[in-house]
Amino acid sequence: MSKESSFDIVSKIDMSEVTNAVTMATKEIQNRYDFKGSKSSIALENEELVLISDDEYKLEQLKDVLISKLIKRDVSIKNLDYGKIEGASGGTVRQRAKLIQGIDKEQAKKINTIIKNSGVKVKSQIQDDQIRVTGKKRDDLQAIIAAIRGADLSIDVQFINYR
Repeated sequence: MSKESSFDIVSKIDMSEVTNAVTMATKEIQNRYDFKGSKSSIALENEELVLISDDEYKLEQLKDVLISKLIKRDVSIKNLDYGKIEGASGGTVRQRAKLIQGIDKEQAKKINTIIKNSGVKVKSQIQDDQIRVTGKKRDDLQAIIAAIRGADLSIDVQFINYR
C-alpha cells in the first residue's frame, strides 16, 4: 500500500511585508507634489489599515499608492476588505481596510466544491481556517492545485506542507 501525500490550503498575509509597504507608501506620499500640504496618512493598526485624506479623490490616490506598494511586496490585494468612507476630524475622510487571514466557512465550501468537481480521487477536510487535501498520487494533488489556482476565488490562497 502506498503512502498518502497531502498539502494544506491556507490564506495568510505576511505582516512584515505589509508594514514595509505602508512605510514605502508613506515615504512616497511625503515626497509627492500632489500630496504637499494635505493631511494624508496610512496607518497599520492591529489587523487593519487606516487611510486618512482630505477628500475622497485624494483618498483614492492614496489607495492607488498603497496598492502599488503592496503588489511590489508580493502581498495580494484580494485579502483587503475596504469599509465605507466616513468623515473624520478636521474635515478629512477615513477608510478602513481589514486584512483578511484564514479561509472562512463559505470560501472553504467553495474550494471543496472545486475539488469535488475536478473528478480527481482525493479527500479534503476543513480544519479551522485551512483545508487539508490528501491523496495517493502526487499527480492528483498537483491537478487539484492547478484547479484551485485556475478558479476565481475572492481570497488569495497558498499551498503549504506539501508531503
